[in-house]
Amino acid sequence: MKLAIQGGSPAIPRPFKRYNPIGEGEVRAATEVLRDGNLSQFLGAWGPDFYGGPKVQAFERACEDFFSVKHAVTTNSWTSGLVAAVGSLDVEPGDEVLVSPWTMSASATAILHWNCIPVFVDIEPDTFCIDPRKIEQHISPRTKAIMSVDIFGQSADITALQAIADKHGLAIISDTAQAPAAMVGSEYAGTLTDIGGFSLNYHKHIHTGEGGVLVTNDSQLAERMQLIRNHAEAVVGPKGVSRLDNMVGHNFRLGEIEAAIGIQQLKKLPGLVASRQRAAQALAGGLRGLPGLRMPQVRAGCTHVYYVFPIVLELEILRATRAEIIEALVAEGVEGLVAGYVNLHLLPMFQEKIAYGSSGFPWTADFTRKDISYARGICPVAERLHSQDFLGFQMCKFELGENEITQLVSAFTKVMKAVA
Repeated sequence: MKLAIQGGSPAIPRPFKRYNPIGEGEVRAATEVLRDGNLSQFLGAWGPDFYGGPKVQAFERACEDFFSVKHAVTTNSWTSGLVAAVGSLDVEPGDEVLVSPWTMSASATAILHWNCIPVFVDIEPDTFCIDPRKIEQHISPRTKAIMSVDIFGQSADITALQAIADKHGLAIISDTAQAPAAMVGSEYAGTLTDIGGFSLNYHKHIHTGEGGVLVTNDSQLAERMQLIRNHAEAVVGPKGVSRLDNMVGHNFRLGEIEAAIGIQQLKKLPGLVASRQRAAQALAGGLRGLPGLRMPQVRAGCTHVYYVFPIVLELEILRATRAEIIEALVAEGVEGLVAGYVNLHLLPMFQEKIAYGSSGFPWTADFTRKDISYARGICPVAERLHSQDFLGFQMCKFELGENEITQLVSAFTKVMKAVA
């Protein structure tokens, strides 16, 4: 069969319908808030409205019930949530937090926000999560925490990470932005560490446009995150808070409309995740056996919710580069492909060590360890995947039924057989 790039008919004749989990329940919930006129009830002062309005508080209670945690704290974005999470810990300027380079930039900049230093640890080649086997070589006397990113839809190796954290007295933050309702045994990813949480950005499994949810079983951490979320410096006195470190607050508050939508979205989460899993299982079944494709690996005892369907190209047996394969797949009508992902340590901020001002602060400060390297080569697995081998398909961008999976399999089959 002639490839579309060579003049043949494309395997996917029409673009797929965009994924949209918003329905009439969300429309009614948002309309109810609009008619009520109470779009936000937060006040940056100590009192009943410090915790927000009725929808925000109802959404937080619903998240606590769903994820079986003691505390849920909503924020206006997951980036804000990460900033609040890092600040809630026992961190001082110059302290170090270990983090994957294979993630969205906010995972690292939330660390820098508190004048702490991100130290990048390479990833596992099959799950793309931070590699526990490589962590201890990066631990220094200044290391305070590990930020574990549950990338693409499944949990990092929490058992191994927790053993290391316990040994060295470290906290763990689970950045579970892309893996809501993924399971680790019988518990949800993001709930097994000191702090976890989820993104409500528009292209996630469920969304409120923008937003985030922090979860923890530690009451002190919950209070500190609530304070950072809502003008801590103005609240600590009247509230009687004696611990003042990192009590530099913000307006990270979620609105009532978004919270009302979130309540409805949370009810749908199991079904929406199940639909992604069915689609991914069908796609893997159709692609399995094609030359040059390594299918997603799911950690034993865990589930994957497939924010991205991750593939590794076995280029050594193919007669094409990744760029050529992608070009051919796009010609067949495949949208939503991801060539590589990201290597945070190679971003200009880290290569030049320039963040606050132009003099290299905080890396140049007296309180910072001076031998931290962001040189190319420190994360070889992540670097190779980004530059050569990784090919992702953004599952959460499209409605994927049987017909769409059949077309995707047809497109990949045409291209991979042609380059094998």
